[in-house]
Parts: sequence; C-alpha cells; structure tokens
Amino acid sequence: MLRLFRSKRFLISIITIFILIIMGVSVNKNSKINWLNNIVSVPFTPVQAFFSTIGQRIGDGLSFFQDIDSVRKENDALKLRVNELEKENRELSSFKTKNEELRLALNLKAQFDDYEFKGANIVAVDPGNWFNIFKIDIGSRDGIKADFPVVTSSKGLVGRIMSTDLTSSKVLTIIDEDSAVASWISKTGGGHAVVRGDIQLKEQGLCRLDYIPLDVDVEVGDVIETSGLGGIYPKGIMVGKVIEVRKTNSEMNRYAIIEPAADFKRLEEVYVLKSRIENTETGSVKK
Repeated sequence: MLRLFRSKRFLISIITIFILIIMGVSVNKNSKINWLNNIVSVPFTPVQAFFSTIGQRIGDGLSFFQDIDSVRKENDALKLRVNELEKENRELSSFKTKNEELRLALNLKAQFDDYEFKGANIVAVDPGNWFNIFKIDIGSRDGIKADFPVVTSSKGLVGRIMSTDLTSSKVLTIIDEDSAVASWISKTGGGHAVVRGDIQLKEQGLCRLDYIPLDVDVEVGDVIETSGLGGIYPKGIMVGKVIEVRKTNSEMNRYAIIEPAADFKRLEEVYVLKSRIENTETGSVKK
C-alpha cells in the first residue's frame, strides 16, 4: 500500500481528480468554496492562455487555407471569363474586318459599274514566299475566263486570270516576271508607263515601273494606277506606290520600284472582274 502512495501515476491521478471535483463544484457562483477554484485556476491561467493561443492560431491557419481555396476558385472563374472575352473580341475583330472588306468591295463595285464582281478564295499557292501564282476556287462554270482582272476588296490590283478549268482558275500576279500592266502615273503632269514583275524584286514582294516618259518627274510616294490600255485592265485600279527611283547611266533606262497595293503575303480572298458588256458580233467580252 505504501508503495502505491509513492507511485507518481497514483499521485497525479489523485491530484487530477481533486482538481476536477473543485472545478465542478465551483461552477456555481454562489458556492462557498469558490476560493478553492481561484487557488486552482490562478496557477493554470498561463497554461490555459497558451492552449487558447495555440487554438486561435490553428483556427487562423485553417481560415487562411480556406481563403486560399476561395481565391483559387475565384481566379479560375476570372481566367475562364477572360478567355471568353478574348474569344468574343477576336470574333468582333473578325466581323469588323469582314464588314470593312465588304464596304470596300461595294465602293469598288460602284467605281466599276460595267463589271460583275466574283468573290473567290485562294486554295493553292505555288512554292515560294510570295503569291506570284496561285489558284482560286472559281472557274469556267462560273463564267471565268483567261485575262479577267483580279483585285482585292480595297481596290488593289492583284493580277489577271492565267488559265481556268471547270471549278478553279490560276492567277498570275503583277509581281511575277511574266506580268506587264499598262499603267498611269497619277499626278499632275503624269504619263503612261509599264509596271512589270522582276525576278529579283519578286522575292521582296515588289515590282518595277519601266518606260517612264522623260518629261515626267517620278517621285517617292507617287501613286500608280492602271491606264485602261492593253485590253485587260480597266482604268483606275490602284497598282501601288513608288518607294524608290533608280537611275542608270542612261536617262532612258531609269525605273522606279513599286510597292503593290495588294499585300501578297496575306492574301486570302480576291475578286475577279467579269465585264457585263458583251460584243454582240463576236460574242467576246470587251475590256
């Protein structure tokens, strides 16, 4: 029995039971032994404060992780909304571009009332960096024939129909070395000249202006248009602008570098000009 009283576990158990009894009795504020509760609680106050602080910090930590999860979900929702808005913006930009192309096409139709405009998509391109020869998705069944002019919606000259089959046509552009366009230097005191493709300039998407009249002062920025001569292109289609004038030893051999109005690296759609005026005697189309 004496050994039992000396046991640390026994003593701790007795003390714990005693403290619990005192705490239970002292719950009643009118209890006469509240002084015992004070005696017991005062030494344990720092311990209670410690565990209270620990509990509060654990609660704060759990709340922090809950806030992180909430922020993550909100961030995912915002990302989804941003993606939706970006998609809508791309669609609106596409519609705007399409509307602008249609508006320009209507202006082009108003300028060339004698021509019917046939829209076409580019479906194949010859190897190379530039569209010097390409295929479109309309052909002879659409009334398309060789030498019909081809333009962009913004009145820029692309070239002419090179050949056709039933459902498609090949287009020869003005930057190809086999192309020649009777042109007009559109300025006061302007004159006739010829825009031709050049095998070296083609790689830069450019062409050249040859046979410039001696009395015409060609300058950078001058606009070059089709002259209407030659029986293929109607008058007034913009060919491009002069970006450089080059002179050789002979004044007769001077020429200018032309940047085409059509962007041959970004062509997707073109318009073929089909004349409405038929020659009743021969059945051929007048240009």
